Amino acid sequence: MSELIDRLPDAVALRCLARVPFHLYPQLELVSHSWQAAIHSAELYRVRQEIGSSEDLLCVCAFEPENLWQLYDPLRDLWMTIPVLPSKIRHLARFGAVSTAGKLFVLGGGSDSVDPLTGDQDRNFATNEVWSYDPVIRRWSQCASMLVPRAMFACCVLDGKIVVAGGFTSCRKSISQAEMYDPDKDAWIPLPDLHHTHHSACTGVVIGGKLHVLHKGLSTVQIFENTRPGWRVEDYGWLQGPMTVVQGSLYVMSHGHIFKHDGEAKKVIISASEFRQRIGFAMMSLRDEIYVIGGDIGPDRLNWDVKPTSDVDILTTGGERPTWRRATSMTRCHGAIRGCAQLRI
Repeated sequence: MSELIDRLPDAVALRCLARVPFHLYPQLELVSHSWQAAIHSAELYRVRQEIGSSEDLLCVCAFEPENLWQLYDPLRDLWMTIPVLPSKIRHLARFGAVSTAGKLFVLGGGSDSVDPLTGDQDRNFATNEVWSYDPVIRRWSQCASMLVPRAMFACCVLDGKIVVAGGFTSCRKSISQAEMYDPDKDAWIPLPDLHHTHHSACTGVVIGGKLHVLHKGLSTVQIFENTRPGWRVEDYGWLQGPMTVVQGSLYVMSHGHIFKHDGEAKKVIISASEFRQRIGFAMMSLRDEIYVIGGDIGPDRLNWDVKPTSDVDILTTGGERPTWRRATSMTRCHGAIRGCAQLRI
């Protein structure tokens, strides 16, 4: 990399490029071969972090189009489309999605298609494949496979490493195994099994440096932290429903409202009755805001049709009074959300 900008040392030129918004990088690549090399270099992204110009984006995959992901820039209210996930599995669903080490990871899951004769999803219900998307080179790569194929499982980042737990190996068999992935070593190691499993999907949230695994229909929470071995079980009385963590506090959408949990205490933050007719949406946090993305609207007593939506609604939790606002709708994706994650670039 040399002579990026005439009469400027490359180190200074790189700091100039690092201040340009990420969504403009495809245009910058067209300037010259040296600019293209700079845009695709890990050094540029290290400088972005050093000077405080890193950007937080949302990554979203919906039912349609098949295996397509989009990135949302909240500062500019715009959507970007990335290359299609190159998995051989059609309509990948029930997978885990997280980001760490500057990359988006898509783990496990299986085909959303059903055998028209038997109604069976067993053959492709769960896989152990892992994919990562690198925004530096804008390319998907296959990573080391999980030790156990799984779907509908808890998947979170804890201290920079990915932890997966529970889920199903087939549509009939739930599992208690847990494992951890080190992105630097591209390797998985087994963790202690969950105390118990349950024949339902499970999810995970990280609060206070601890991973909390919740099974649908159970009030108990199983907790894992790196500073102590094994899992412990607590009953916090958390509400069931879509949830996300905002600045260390748990927010849950339940009974037509958004609730904030602080330990065992909870309080209503704002009404969310407009989402009662929306199913399959994602609820995700970014800084002090909660995003409700996509899903299907209906059916109701008057109309049995289900309408896929690309809508994005944002709840600002900071300040004296939480407020809703509408963001730009997804430009390519629509329908039930398959995966959603944050990504820092």
